[in-house]
Amino acid sequence: MAPSAPRGRDDRVPEPGSERARLHRDFAPRRARVVAVVIGALALLGGLVLAFVLPDIGPLDRLGFLGIGALVAAFMARQAMVAVHVDEQGLAVRNLFLSRRLEWAEVVEVRFGGGQPWLQLDLSDGDVLPVMAVQRADGAAAEAEAQRLATLVALHGPRDRG
Repeated sequence: MAPSAPRGRDDRVPEPGSERARLHRDFAPRRARVVAVVIGALALLGGLVLAFVLPDIGPLDRLGFLGIGALVAAFMARQAMVAVHVDEQGLAVRNLFLSRRLEWAEVVEVRFGGGQPWLQLDLSDGDVLPVMAVQRADGAAAEAEAQRLATLVALHGPRDRG
């Protein structure tokens, strides 16, 4: 059997446990995820309690309490799923309402400052993409995650960057 052609640098799968694999971990908020899960559970529980404990309310009112609790829980579940998935080819940003797949070369700069609540990516097409997975509320951990993403962009981006 003929040996396979060597893969390019950016096509390699990182060795588990290596520094490169550590860099390629997914990004997710810490505090926002916990808060979203707690609020979602409380909203769902509150809707259930109100629907079945309050006396003298009709069936539509009961459905309304259940529906509002379920809607708040669904919204909070979506908030808890905010993340950035990274691989050797690029990153997939899943924000609250929109998701976008980017190649590494599309990311020009990583910004995390200026009073913004989350990290922002400057893209080669002139757009700015917020990254809700890295949130200022996470403090020093968010700073470290922003630096990790900037390192990944530098590692995978065009080689002519200064």
